[in-house]
Amino acid sequence: MTEVLRRGRASLAFSFFTQGAAFALLVTRIPAIQDRYGVSDAWLPAFLAAVPVLAGVGSVTTEQLVKRIPASRLLRWSQPVVLLALVGVGSGDQLVELGIALAVFGLCVGVLDASMNMLGVSLQRTYGRSIMLSFHAAFSLGGIVGASLAWAGAHWHLALWVSYLPVVAVLLPAVLVGSRWYVDGAAGGGGEEAPGKQGESGRVVFRMLLPLCLVMAFAYIGDSTVSNWGAKYLKDVLGSSEQLSTVPYNVYMVTTLVGRAIGDFGVRRLGAAVVVRVGAVVAAVGFAVVAVAPGPWVGMGGFTLVGLGLCVLVPQTFAAAGRLFPGASDAAIARLNVFNYVGFLVGSPLVGALGDTWSYRGAMLVPMVLVLVTLVYARSFVAQPDVYGGGHERPHTADVGRGSNGL
Repeated sequence: MTEVLRRGRASLAFSFFTQGAAFALLVTRIPAIQDRYGVSDAWLPAFLAAVPVLAGVGSVTTEQLVKRIPASRLLRWSQPVVLLALVGVGSGDQLVELGIALAVFGLCVGVLDASMNMLGVSLQRTYGRSIMLSFHAAFSLGGIVGASLAWAGAHWHLALWVSYLPVVAVLLPAVLVGSRWYVDGAAGGGGEEAPGKQGESGRVVFRMLLPLCLVMAFAYIGDSTVSNWGAKYLKDVLGSSEQLSTVPYNVYMVTTLVGRAIGDFGVRRLGAAVVVRVGAVVAAVGFAVVAVAPGPWVGMGGFTLVGLGLCVLVPQTFAAAGRLFPGASDAAIARLNVFNYVGFLVGSPLVGALGDTWSYRGAMLVPMVLVLVTLVYARSFVAQPDVYGGGHERPHTADVGRGSNGL
């Protein structure tokens, strides 16, 4: 049984890593994609917005699919399609081909993100201690690798398909092999439930889930602010060089990786609510430093704090949904995951509009305030089994289920 869990955890971590790499390869080569297909600046936002909108549709669809199809099987087949869609983005030459590839990418990313986190929450329940941050750390590591490969492709002026195809050729068979060891726990129906908790009936009450949805959206508004506006802010507002302006996102990703790699230990010792509160305060301080920074190096210090603070919010929000609705965590996670994409859709245009009409320094205060609002909802992260280990270890009684290779 222990070996089954170890292999399930490792294979799921590799799935997170692969998704991080694929996503980074797409978003960091947007200028090259625009040039390849001749997408005008006026049409580019529509193409980019379509991806999170369709991903939201995919996540909602997953809530229904998982009632009949195990999450492991959904993940097993959605991830290869995402990788193939990435190659499709780099291989076409007509706008309609780009539209089809991005549509397939978006829909399947929604299924993939939802099913990955469903499996992560169920594995955490089975382990009886916090491990959710480690999966998202693997995603951050994949993002760093993918962004580095994208930089190499841009540096050597490689065609998009030349950049994408070798990566997909390595990752696709690896995830197919690894998918044999995914573990379906009892997250979707039954399993280990805390007496007296909401969600025992197997039904999600959206009013109870709403605080976590808001935290998810606020976290991704902050994340999209860094990823979409960090370089421009450093160059245009703080006067950095073109080369230095590329550093904040890399620093942000590295600090996100570090924070997630050690975050599970903090949850086990202090509890999820304390870790979320500390993360929100640190991220807010980071945005405040960015807003008042006199120069680029202080600004990068602010972005570093933002990464360290924000990195714990999303994994713990998924984990909290699983605890809040132990009898219906798959459905809760699928709905919660939609607000991931809401944050992306709202964050970048909001900061851009405020920057253009007011000031970019002032615009940085918006994600700061929204992240601080998370403190109001920190109570939603408190549960009876909130602290794992150190005398609070949960009994390992959850049904491990079966690996997807046995489905």
